[in-house]
Amino acid sequence: MGSRQVSNQDWQGKHVTVAGLGVSGIPAAKVLHGLGAVVTVVNDGDDERSRTQAAELEAQGITVRLGDGATLPESTELIVTTPGWKPDKPLFTAAAEAGVPVWGDVELAWRLRGPGAAPWLAVTGTNGKTTTVRMLASILEAAGLRTAAVGNIGVSLLDAVLGDEEYDVLAVELSSYQLHWSPSLRAHSAAVLNLAADHLDWHGSMAAYVADKGRIYEGNRVACVYNAADPATEDLVREADVEEGCRAIGFTLNTPGPSQLGVVDGILVDRAFVANRQKQAQELAEVKDIDPPAPHNIANALAAAALARAFGVEPAAVRDGLRAFRPDPHRIEHVADVAQVAYVDDSKATNTHAAEASLAAYDPIVWIAGGLAKGASFDELVTGAAGRLRGVVLIGRDRELIREALTRHAPEVPVVDLDRTDTGAMSEAVREAARLARPGDTVLMAPACASMDMFVNYNKRGEAFADAVRALAAESA
Repeated sequence: MGSRQVSNQDWQGKHVTVAGLGVSGIPAAKVLHGLGAVVTVVNDGDDERSRTQAAELEAQGITVRLGDGATLPESTELIVTTPGWKPDKPLFTAAAEAGVPVWGDVELAWRLRGPGAAPWLAVTGTNGKTTTVRMLASILEAAGLRTAAVGNIGVSLLDAVLGDEEYDVLAVELSSYQLHWSPSLRAHSAAVLNLAADHLDWHGSMAAYVADKGRIYEGNRVACVYNAADPATEDLVREADVEEGCRAIGFTLNTPGPSQLGVVDGILVDRAFVANRQKQAQELAEVKDIDPPAPHNIANALAAAALARAFGVEPAAVRDGLRAFRPDPHRIEHVADVAQVAYVDDSKATNTHAAEASLAAYDPIVWIAGGLAKGASFDELVTGAAGRLRGVVLIGRDRELIREALTRHAPEVPVVDLDRTDTGAMSEAVREAARLARPGDTVLMAPACASMDMFVNYNKRGEAFADAVRALAAESA
């Protein structure tokens, strides 16, 4: 675990139950075992993969109980859960009745930080988290700071906290699941990018989902960054119990007021971290420095800049970091131009809120949409986009829900309904979109749905789209 390993004293002989195998459960079990805890891992599944993972842990002296994630092991003093386990699971009900605390892996990482540990700049929101955190890390690196993009982004916070690498500051992506199980987390500064209905099956209600997002502001020391276009994010700042002197900092795509960052004549400006915010504005970067310069991505850049400025980063580093940043694949990614039509892959738009932001960035559009709706309604999305749509190609299991919304709110828009859910449907979808498109249009794959009815994940769906576009380009060459 490296040079900053914490003291074993508090953990020696402590009976800890880890709920769930997987990307966070296995590292947590290993860390706790290494600290001297008596670790039992419980897991609902008992498949071949689980048995392989269990054998690896058991070889290290960790007890694993497969096929029974509901019963609280005897003598349990603490549960550490993987983020995906829902709060209403019987294991947690039993823990509450027994007075046993439940932490997530993020809470565990927070508690295991050594003396002088790097502060956290934290980001949550329904959409844009990963992009914003990676933009933030790019800005911090441009400022010469030792940093990493960690958390829900894929790099384990336990590894970051306990590894050999010394950091000045961490850029931390946190999901609503992770925040739910992180009662003592206290960030240096934090941002809630936006709030829209998502994961309600896990949280139980929109109010519970929003409340868990709001936990990110608790105990902030310097800045609570909110979205001026999303009043619910500012409401969370007002409700948060922060340290004295912590400021509310807004970001807006419009001209910023005092204590805000915003945009003036294509320039990102700061009226929050300047000597006289009533009269002064500091130029940070140009809109053209952002890749791609879609409205929601400019908002991501402003949020990242606000957190960096809260940490004392100079304006030039904000500009240099944004210029150096390149988005992850399948996030409004331009694939190719074919016959003067642009093809854009936004497979990561797995809900209506993300698709709405993507659709707002282009005009006119041939829209490829559909998949697993996750209980979503599409009326508002279609109403907002109707004037931009040249045509729509529908794929996936729940495409009829989008078709019905189009019939109600955009009846004049031509729709191709592909009655197939095999992976080869994407090639046909791209060909149908090309048939509907005219020079100057954008074919946008922003499904507004999850991918698992047809593909393993949104990455595979995006790759299938890109492959189909490249095949179309080769035929047109």
